[in-house]
Amino acid sequence: MRIILADDSVLIRAGIREILTSHAHDVIRECEDADELVAAVDELVHAGAAPNMVITDVRMPPKNTDDGLRAAIDLRSRHRGLPVLVLSAYVTGPYVRELLNGPGADGAVGYLLKEKVGRVADFLRAVETVSAGGVVIDPEVVRHVTRADSPQGPLARLTAREREVLAHMAEGRSNAEIAKELFLSGAAVSKHVANVFVKLGMPPDEDNRRVKAILTWFEYN
Repeated sequence: MRIILADDSVLIRAGIREILTSHAHDVIRECEDADELVAAVDELVHAGAAPNMVITDVRMPPKNTDDGLRAAIDLRSRHRGLPVLVLSAYVTGPYVRELLNGPGADGAVGYLLKEKVGRVADFLRAVETVSAGGVVIDPEVVRHVTRADSPQGPLARLTAREREVLAHMAEGRSNAEIAKELFLSGAAVSKHVANVFVKLGMPPDEDNRRVKAILTWFEYN
């Protein structure tokens, strides 16, 4: 996989690059600020050599606020389908909602806490899931944004177990992983997932039902 990596920390870039390259991925460009990231992606896309994924920090120069997030949202709006994995030191719901609900919000997006990059297997699983068009949200962020009060909107149609399954889906977990986590059979998880799709009004012939269900979960949490 051809990846553009953006972070203003040389050490963090070196660590992530080592993980990626040691698992057969190719870091084709490294960027130190958000403007450089946008320019690099545009250049490669226009040259017919678009990257397979962008991995970027949230807080970067030139303003050192949320420049990396803004760059990610901008790139997804102009290059539809570009997989983007955002890394952050902050557990914040608004960042995630903006990333998921921005232009080009059709999956192929992830939001992970930087501290989780050291869990190499989880990080690589997130990279693969996002590159394949899925959605991965850090479990800590999922727990942070989950409402403690009554569910809202279409989520009110779901049972407590179905909402729990959907929350695990938002973490990028497969049905098998959810079954293991919740001590359920694979058939039980498949039934809960099917019920989620039906209750959220997503027919079997609708594309990307899993992604759309996750987006609905974040919209109404």
